[in-house]
Amino acid sequence: MNITNQQHTEWNDPYIAQRADPYILHHTDGMYYFTASVPEYDRIILRRATSLKELQDAEEHTVWTKHKNGIMSVHIWAPEIHYTDGCWYIYFAAGNIDDIWAIRPYVLRCEGSDPVLDKWEEMGTPGRADDFCFNDFSLDMTVFSHRGRQYAVWAEKVNIGKKISNLYIAEMSSPVQLKTPQVLLSFPCYDWEQVGFWVNEGPSFLAGKDHVFLTYSASATGACYCMGLLMADASADLLDPNSWKKSRCPVLQTDETKGLYGPGHNSFFRDDQGKVMMAFHARPYDEIIGDSLYDPNRHCYLMKVIWEDDLPIFSYNHIVNIDNNQ
Repeated sequence: MNITNQQHTEWNDPYIAQRADPYILHHTDGMYYFTASVPEYDRIILRRATSLKELQDAEEHTVWTKHKNGIMSVHIWAPEIHYTDGCWYIYFAAGNIDDIWAIRPYVLRCEGSDPVLDKWEEMGTPGRADDFCFNDFSLDMTVFSHRGRQYAVWAEKVNIGKKISNLYIAEMSSPVQLKTPQVLLSFPCYDWEQVGFWVNEGPSFLAGKDHVFLTYSASATGACYCMGLLMADASADLLDPNSWKKSRCPVLQTDETKGLYGPGHNSFFRDDQGKVMMAFHARPYDEIIGDSLYDPNRHCYLMKVIWEDDLPIFSYNHIVNIDNNQ
C-alpha cells in the first residue's frame, strides 16, 4: 500500500513505514531486533541488524503465522521480543476468527540461539496466579525486570458495564507464569483518555536514576491517540497502585504543525552510545476513511529521550533522522 494524504515535514519521514506498535530490542549480542504489527494483522515479523541505519532496510522474516481457525486466528497485534533465562520470548495479542474481539495475550518461545531462523514454540496464554482466565479483552502485555523481580503489565477491559480498558500489573514467577493476582494500576480517568473509547493500553517500562516509569497510550486509534505517563520511586512496591503517580496531561500528542498524528504504542531501548531511544508509531495525516484501526499508515518513528531532573521528556524536536544522526 502506498503512503497517501501525507503532509510532508522534516519530522514525519518514517523510520520504518507501515509498522505499528514497534518494539526494538538492543540485545547483548550487539544486534538490534525489530518487530511490530503489520497492517494485515496476520503474522509476526522480525528483522535484525548491527546498527539502527541497517535495521531500517533489513530483511524481514516471518517467524509465525496466524492459525486458520480457533484462537490466534485474527488480529495479531503488538508483538514484543524479549530474552529471558536463556530463551527468546515473543508476547503478542490475538483473537479468534469466530469471535474477533476475544483478544487475549499469548507467548511464543524460541530455545535456539537464532530467533530469526530457529523454530518458535507456542506457549499459550500466560498462566494466572488465581483461578481466573484473562477476561473479555486483554492485550498489549509487556514484561520487565526491576531489582531482581519480574513483572508483567497489560491492558484489560472490565467485563461488566462500560467497556473500559485499564492497565494491570502482576509479578511473574517465570516468563510464562504470573506469580501474583493482577492489580489495577491505571484507568482512563481524564478527558484525553476518553476520546472515542475509554482506553489505557500499550504500556512500556523505562527506568530512570531514582524513578521508574510506564508510558501508555490513551483514547481511540485516530488523531486523538496520545501517550500518558506513570511514575514511581525506584525503591517503591510496584504492585501497590499508591506507589504510582499519573501525569495530568499527555506527554506526547498530535502536532499538526509537524505533521504527526495519533502518537502512541512505544518501546524503549538504548543505542550504541547507551542513550535511551524510543520507537513509537504515528500517522502523517489525520483524514482517515473508515475505521482508523485498519488504516495501514501507522509508521514507526524514532525519538531520543531527553532527561530533566530524572524525568523523561518526549519531544518531536528530538526525532531521529537516521541518515543524519546514526
